[in-house]
Amino acid sequence: MTTTLTPPPSTASRADDGDTRTVPPSSPPPHRGRAARLVRGGADDPRWARPALLILLALTAVLYLWNLSASGYANSFYAAAAQSGSQSWKAWFFGSLDSSNSITVDKPPASLWVMGLSARIFGFNSWSLLVPQALEGVAAVGLLYGAVRRVAGHGAGLLAGAVLALTPAAVLMFRFDNPDALLTLLLVAAAYALTRALEAASGRWLALCGSALGFAFLTKMLQGLLVLPVFALVYLIAAPTSLRRRIGQTLLAGLSLVVSAGWWLVVVALWPAGSRPYIGGSTDNTVLDLVFGYNGFGRLFGSEGNGGGGGGGGTAGSSFGGATGLTRLFGSEMGNEISWLLPAALVALVAGLVLTGRAPRTDRTRAALLGWGGWLIVTGLIFSYMKGTIHPYYTVALAPAIAALVAIGGATLWRARATVAGRLGLVAVVAAAGAWSWVLLGRVSDWHPELRWAVLVATVLAAAGLLVPRLGRAARGVVVAALAAGLIGTASFGLATAASAHNGSIPTVGPTAAQSSGMGGGTGGSGNGGPGGSTGGQAPSGSKPSGSKPSGSKPSGSKPSGSRPSATSTSSSGTRSMSVSGAATRGGSGGGTTSSTALTTALRATTTTWAAATVGDQSAAELILSSGKAVIAIGGWSGSDNSPTLAQFKAYVAAGKITYFVAGTGQGGGQSGVASQITAWVKAHYTATTVGGQTVYKLV
Repeated sequence: MTTTLTPPPSTASRADDGDTRTVPPSSPPPHRGRAARLVRGGADDPRWARPALLILLALTAVLYLWNLSASGYANSFYAAAAQSGSQSWKAWFFGSLDSSNSITVDKPPASLWVMGLSARIFGFNSWSLLVPQALEGVAAVGLLYGAVRRVAGHGAGLLAGAVLALTPAAVLMFRFDNPDALLTLLLVAAAYALTRALEAASGRWLALCGSALGFAFLTKMLQGLLVLPVFALVYLIAAPTSLRRRIGQTLLAGLSLVVSAGWWLVVVALWPAGSRPYIGGSTDNTVLDLVFGYNGFGRLFGSEGNGGGGGGGGTAGSSFGGATGLTRLFGSEMGNEISWLLPAALVALVAGLVLTGRAPRTDRTRAALLGWGGWLIVTGLIFSYMKGTIHPYYTVALAPAIAALVAIGGATLWRARATVAGRLGLVAVVAAAGAWSWVLLGRVSDWHPELRWAVLVATVLAAAGLLVPRLGRAARGVVVAALAAGLIGTASFGLATAASAHNGSIPTVGPTAAQSSGMGGGTGGSGNGGPGGSTGGQAPSGSKPSGSKPSGSKPSGSKPSGSRPSATSTSSSGTRSMSVSGAATRGGSGGGTTSSTALTTALRATTTTWAAATVGDQSAAELILSSGKAVIAIGGWSGSDNSPTLAQFKAYVAAGKITYFVAGTGQGGGQSGVASQITAWVKAHYTATTVGGQTVYKLV
């Protein structure tokens, strides 16, 4: 007689949801087509995981895309550069403000590449300008889910994705045209690649991590590299291979970063300066000066570069971040942008590290906590103490780290809830989230006061339930209460942010009540800070940004066709106003040049290389957007860039390349330097006329 021995069924332990199923090893996995796998996930995934992810991504897309065009062109500075990039490939490559390549914006052009391509494909309008950032937000949520899921399970991944999606700073930036949206996506992509690299000591995934950071540098320069030392150190500590191989792979990843970040810098450096635009924000027309000056040490220590670095270091109550120190991220300027779950994330980080303290060197949970925690601490400390230009919306770079720490730390503590340490850790996380939400909502107590009490009730119920050793059927109710305690505050401000139109240089989050009380530092509309961070060299003297109607006559006529869509903006007094006749109602330092129907028509009729020249980037941007023509921004953002020189300007005029000089009260108008020199020369040699209430000098 022959006896056939059948192996015992294997037990597959699900680390992500805690259930244990008996699966016969001889049973082949069910065949699934691509569509089925997309909807249902892999054979090892819980049935609810993939549908839940798709729902999360769909809801995120709705949140970021709904009524997106209400903000018009949002930040006209970057909008003008994107429009110029859709008209000229050279302007697209360099990130020029105008299509005839007089001067670049004060950032590298990666985010403008995306917007410029969108405008070329779909035509330039508010939708094609802003949709790329919204889709970048959806992608960031998906990648964050993937990174956290691989460490802590599907439930934790969904929580991390939801927290990121609802963070007010993320809602603001993923519905705006600043570079911070692409920067955040690239940082999350780098963290995802690091997570994959740590699983099997993969040199290719680590090289992808370096490449993502390289393109983050091409998006916002040194801010994109703040996480670099943290990621490198985590891989050197926790990768499951020998130290020699870890060092070699890290060096190769560094090479990948240098190539990804450096190729554009090399091309710009080798390109003859006479045939490319001036590098805006630099003092010597070089990218390296921009990297280490205005966008480097100027951000950290102040007073470096043209129009950058100064302001925002110590003016509490301003729109530049508040006074330096550990409390800056919790203050009235930045608190509502990012800090809702910041205390909970810090508690989760400490508790998670305590629980994994005796784990092997290669423990992936601890490595993840170190990576995300290092991201949060290093970037948070730099934001807290940097003395140069900083705006509250910069804090969107902290949102993925906060979301990941809350999710991974929470999942780790939940699995340890049978222990006293696990239960107390969970209570501490929930209490930190609920208590700080109570404080933040109390700052705008006249805006939906019932939310505070909902947070308090949910916090008390969740904390009480989590202290019980065995929850049984009540576990789901306790989890719901804990989620409510942590998410009510941030979600309410995130939704309020999405429901408001935003434009100008310093957009802020939340309802009108929060903006009028000084939270977020200014307005949901305009501000007087620089493009993506420029300030014109000084912070405003009070909490109310100077972004009111420029001096001079009110633009006459109706809104010209094709000009910037009218967008509702929120003033610092809490009132709302519509833009006047499609004209620019926000300026830089001291206001900007407006464009009436008559002036727009005159600019459109020109055939010269530049339709006009005016002082300051913001003034030029408004004219570029309204007319679709190239306009020289004399002196860059603050009027202090040495571009063009007086000699160059005279040569342009002599060659018939500029039709009009448009006077205004924009940046640099009353300052010394090239802007005042050119203005004085024009006034001395040409006769002023008035076009649509605006002083104009015809140069040809």
